Amino acid sequence: MPRLEEHCWSRSCASRVESKNLSAGNWVASRAEEMMSIVTTVLSNAYGSLHSVRAANLIRRGLVLFTVGVVLALVLNLLQLQRNVTLFPEEVMATLFSSAWWIPPCCGTAAAVVGLLYPCIDSHLGEPHKFKREWASVMRCIAVFVGINHASAKLHFANNAQLSLTLAALSLGLWWMFDRSRSGFGLGIGTAFLATVITQLLVYNGVYQYTYPDFLYVRSWLPCIFFSGGVTVGNIGRQLAMGGVEKLHND
Repeated sequence: MPRLEEHCWSRSCASRVESKNLSAGNWVASRAEEMMSIVTTVLSNAYGSLHSVRAANLIRRGLVLFTVGVVLALVLNLLQLQRNVTLFPEEVMATLFSSAWWIPPCCGTAAAVVGLLYPCIDSHLGEPHKFKREWASVMRCIAVFVGINHASAKLHFANNAQLSLTLAALSLGLWWMFDRSRSGFGLGIGTAFLATVITQLLVYNGVYQYTYPDFLYVRSWLPCIFFSGGVTVGNIGRQLAMGGVEKLHND
């Protein structure tokens, strides 16, 4: 009988210990599950907040680039009209800034797309552009681009081929002075090609015309203007992206 009682008592103690261990294990598991749930919630909120900040930054950069494109389109198109490089119908000449209404928004949209594309391509290629990354350099690039446009309307050569070669050299010089990246050169070439084709289609359909066309309804130096414009807008987009990245790091 004493052995039986001792055996029952030991079994009872063992069951109580096992029950305590099981309850302790359940408590630890529940606490771990709660901690994992809290961590997941915090990470999800942080990711959502970061995503919203990046989206807001992308929209701000796009709006700035759109505004820059609109302003440059108004100024440079007015310059071309004053020098009789481009001709619009008479009803268009009576509108604000003597420009067709669709030119500023189209140029603004193109500037936003190109300016946002440059830093994206740099990131995709793993080649962050750090050559002359300062606003003073960007402003000088804009000044040179406006100067190239001014030269296309003001300079007089014996033929358009000489003018085109001169503007091509100036455009390549702009890229070399303010960019020097393979992605910038490639996107500049792509921008020049697409913009020139679109312009040729517009002129072919009688939307407007160029005086003395010598390259499929347009001037032969027009791709040079689009190339330098793409490089300029790309530099602005890169600088804006760099400012956005620094702001994210500070936050």
